Amino acid sequence: MSSTPNDDLPPPMQEPVGVPPPPPASALNEPLLAQLAQDFLRERRAERRWKTVFRLFWLLLAGLLVYSLWLQGRHVTPSATPHTALVEVRGEIAADTEASAEMLLAALKDAFKDEAAQAVVLRINSPGGSPVQAGIVFDEIKRLKKQYDKPVYAVVEEMCASGAYYIAAAADEIYVDKASVVGSIGVLMDGFGFTGLMDKLGVERRLLTAGENKGMLDPFGPVNPKQRAYAQAMLDQIHQQFIAVVREGRGKRLKETPETFSGLFWNGEQAVQMGLADRYGNLDFVAREVVKAEEVIDYTPRENVAERLAKRFGAGVGAGAVKAMRELAPIR
Repeated sequence: MSSTPNDDLPPPMQEPVGVPPPPPASALNEPLLAQLAQDFLRERRAERRWKTVFRLFWLLLAGLLVYSLWLQGRHVTPSATPHTALVEVRGEIAADTEASAEMLLAALKDAFKDEAAQAVVLRINSPGGSPVQAGIVFDEIKRLKKQYDKPVYAVVEEMCASGAYYIAAAADEIYVDKASVVGSIGVLMDGFGFTGLMDKLGVERRLLTAGENKGMLDPFGPVNPKQRAYAQAMLDQIHQQFIAVVREGRGKRLKETPETFSGLFWNGEQAVQMGLADRYGNLDFVAREVVKAEEVIDYTPRENVAERLAKRFGAGVGAGAVKAMRELAPIR
């Protein structure tokens, strides 16, 4: 019996009878793919929801800022009955502060215009500041007093010094506490000199100017006697303006001594003796006993929530609001 080449091969495998064939690989992955698709859609929805929340937050914040700007400078009198109008002078008197001329003038105008306000009281707690800002407020108080024929009183709490006293001099009367700090009628210009330190460190100052006085009082160079004399003359002139304002405001009540305009300051008791102040008293006393209108209405502009947020978050608030407004439209 002869053999063929296929005789040595094993017989072909036969599938068991009644057993179904295995499913294809694509069918096994369908549940997994469906789950992945559902998870992806959920994440996308959550991402869109958070984007919407953040965009609405920026828009709300922008709305608060707009509302705060609309309210700034507005005053609505909460009482039509006779009252004492209060304007606070707190902190440094300078531009972009709560005691800036811009803020104080807005409050003063509202207080004087209100027919129910029997008098205006300046409650002062300030170390002073810019003579320019103080001078603007002084001049405006004089103008408003003449226009509305309404008395003005200054009430000093802890401190009324330098530019703050410049403003107080416009009042008809000044009330202090015995321990208040009053005075400092003077002008200063301060700075630093680094020439000695630069020599020790071997640092060379290189300054180019067009105009012989353009680098005047440069802290990195030696003092020029001519420029120093010029600056001193300017300070003396501003000091004389300050003195003239105090003499105008206090009149014959002022008991001048060689120290009055020297830049010294005194407590309230000494200030009354020197004629820098009139009597002792706080806000309630002045409203009740002097103005005869015990109800006090505050006309001072206040920093609101939106303004505080604006200062806290800075320019990012505006940028975020603009971005939110640009992106809000396509949201579905």
